[in-house]
Amino acid sequence: MSARTFTGRIGADVGIHSLLALIGIVGLATSFDDLGWLLAGAGGLVVGTAAALAAKLLRLGALTTVVLALAAYVLFGSALAVPEQALFGVVPTGTSLTSLVFGAVWGWNDLLTLAAPVDLPDYVTVVPYVSAWLVGLVGATLAARWLPSRPRTSWRAALLLVGPVLLYLASILLGTREPFQPGLRGVVFAAVALVWLGWRQGAADRVHVAGGGMLRRRITGTAVLVGAAVALGTLSGAALVPPPDRFVLRERIEPPYEPLDFASPLAGFRQYSKLLEDEALFTVAGLEPGQRLRLATMDAYDGRIWTVAGAQISSTGSGSFALVGPEIPAPTLVNPAGEQSLQIEILDYADVWIPGVGYAQTLTIPGASRDELQGLRYNAATGSAVITSGLAEGDLVHSTAVLQQTDISDDDLVETPVARVELAPVTVIPDIVASKALEFAGDATSPIEQLRAIELTLQSTGYFSRGTASDTTPSVAGHGADRLSDLLTSTVMVGDEEQYASAFALMARSLGYPARVVMGFAPDVDDDDETVTVTGHDVTAWVEVAFEGVGWIAFSPTPDQTDVPQDQDPKPQTEPQPQVRQPPRSAAEQDDLVTAVDVDDGDSDDPAGLDIPGWLVAVGLALLIPGVLVFGPLLVVARLKAARARRRRFAAEPHESVRGAWDELVDRYSELGLAVPVRATRLRTARVLAGQVGVVGLVPAAERVDAAVFGDAPVGDTMVAVAWNETDDLVRAAYDGVPPRARLLSRYRLSSVRAWLNAASARVELARSRQASRVR
Repeated sequence: MSARTFTGRIGADVGIHSLLALIGIVGLATSFDDLGWLLAGAGGLVVGTAAALAAKLLRLGALTTVVLALAAYVLFGSALAVPEQALFGVVPTGTSLTSLVFGAVWGWNDLLTLAAPVDLPDYVTVVPYVSAWLVGLVGATLAARWLPSRPRTSWRAALLLVGPVLLYLASILLGTREPFQPGLRGVVFAAVALVWLGWRQGAADRVHVAGGGMLRRRITGTAVLVGAAVALGTLSGAALVPPPDRFVLRERIEPPYEPLDFASPLAGFRQYSKLLEDEALFTVAGLEPGQRLRLATMDAYDGRIWTVAGAQISSTGSGSFALVGPEIPAPTLVNPAGEQSLQIEILDYADVWIPGVGYAQTLTIPGASRDELQGLRYNAATGSAVITSGLAEGDLVHSTAVLQQTDISDDDLVETPVARVELAPVTVIPDIVASKALEFAGDATSPIEQLRAIELTLQSTGYFSRGTASDTTPSVAGHGADRLSDLLTSTVMVGDEEQYASAFALMARSLGYPARVVMGFAPDVDDDDETVTVTGHDVTAWVEVAFEGVGWIAFSPTPDQTDVPQDQDPKPQTEPQPQVRQPPRSAAEQDDLVTAVDVDDGDSDDPAGLDIPGWLVAVGLALLIPGVLVFGPLLVVARLKAARARRRRFAAEPHESVRGAWDELVDRYSELGLAVPVRATRLRTARVLAGQVGVVGLVPAAERVDAAVFGDAPVGDTMVAVAWNETDDLVRAAYDGVPPRARLLSRYRLSSVRAWLNAASARVELARSRQASRVR
């Protein structure tokens, strides 16, 4: 480096800028679990500053400077920010390079939403690295190339402070309520900045002053002034002014878990009771006799299903899941009756809902990787917990929970009003449900008496059936408004926990009482049992109602009676008869997708053969080979799509054909490159797709398909034709709303292949993370 290129003033400016930036970075100490963030932050500052100085030395332009800085970011980022993903801790790998990109974009969100101190995901340390790299690059560029070419004024020099000040503020906003040495860092930062600005001002005003006496006096005076101001301000502030509440973003930005991304667990009740009846789902150690395991709590009903409500609907209801940190939030309404510890070993259970009792105080999954544990979320109002990556065979769940008091007599609750809690709205209550609630409640006046009267009536007059082959009485699945109306209007009430709990909860809500439906398991537990195996047969559902100062009281309205008396003639359930569809007209066999072409290469020894010029053969091959490569896959994919649509449209049952129309729509949208949510309800999928492409009509279409699939009304050919016509219109509207490139690529895509590739990629990443956790 030549003295003419890099002067002492440039070196001083760069040094002060780097020192102030480092003071700002140190404030992130409380946000991270180890010192890897400090290496990343300091290293990023060095890389960005060095890139700016190298560009100055090489006299590079703005574009080439950016390219050089990005190259340095990528080259050194693996070793500084994610060394555990680099080869030998230094050499970049595909994983480390991906983390450098992901961390720069999404690391901020993880740093804010994950419980501090944060140590995973690995790319979260990219946040201090990229921040310091950018500040170092911009600041050193200003100090080395912009300031020397401008008149020396204080405001221009002060521009160098913008980057360090932003880093300082970021360390506050991204930090925790307990800051890292705030007084010391603030005093040092202010002192260095003021002294440097005083020196810059003295240098600017010095004109032909021999020996620099005026400069020394300015620096000395500024230092004395700064020292006195800092000392007086610090002492008086600490003595007279109490520290205010610290504002940190992680306490303001806590995105709730959106449970509507997953289907209602109660909608799959019969899957457990029929398909998984004898399957061992998991084992439980520590469960007491008579206890039930809570799986999910639901307080929203739309006429079709009970489900958890999104946090945008109810901020304290069943949908208000929060990220779990070292401390689990305390329950909002509970009358504690001791603690209990459970250990659950997952066998054939695969879902996101974590079984448990009471309200968790500690919750750990030792076998899960640290990346998977970032999806652990908990609802303090309901005691429900989920892990978004899902539980799998071999997982262990350890929990300690506080239990709700259950030995409260009804006499003690006669004068107790129901609690005033915020629940999600129930948008549909059939008239028969509301009228039966008043009829079953009878002359009871207090809430507990009315609820017990309704519970007793359902238990004593209803009959239990899950619709299995061994049941003497048929029972239709579901808990939509039509199904519950049939339950209450039939000559004999027949159903299982799904119907009785749903009906009881709606009756309680019709009377103005805060009720919610709970789905879980009720295994038989003996006093001598240390470990209990839970099967699908143990699935159950009950209702909880909140009482003021007491907590949530459980109600079990499901009857035990299974045999309908012979003199009773139960009203048969209305079941749509399968429609007999005429077989599709056979189409003529299509020609092969690619017809074989015999090309004479001109090398035949037969003198009578056609002599084709070599240049013509070359031109023909040049056109034919790209044509086959481009249009061959296009024809194959088109044939597969046509077969898929034909199979769905001419399904054996009409309601399956309607379902196939929606599946075809979702696949066609996925092939357009739109992000389709995984394991989501149709309504949720419709809203997500409509938000991406702006097509009107997706939500009503999803509602009509749900009504056809889950409703009891017969599905005719007209409804099938309407569903498929609507699918064609919505797909056509989506094609018009996406760029031409997306329309072109969609002709080469198959949604099933995309889903398989995404699933394979997810399995590979999961295996890698688990292997890494075992190694650590």
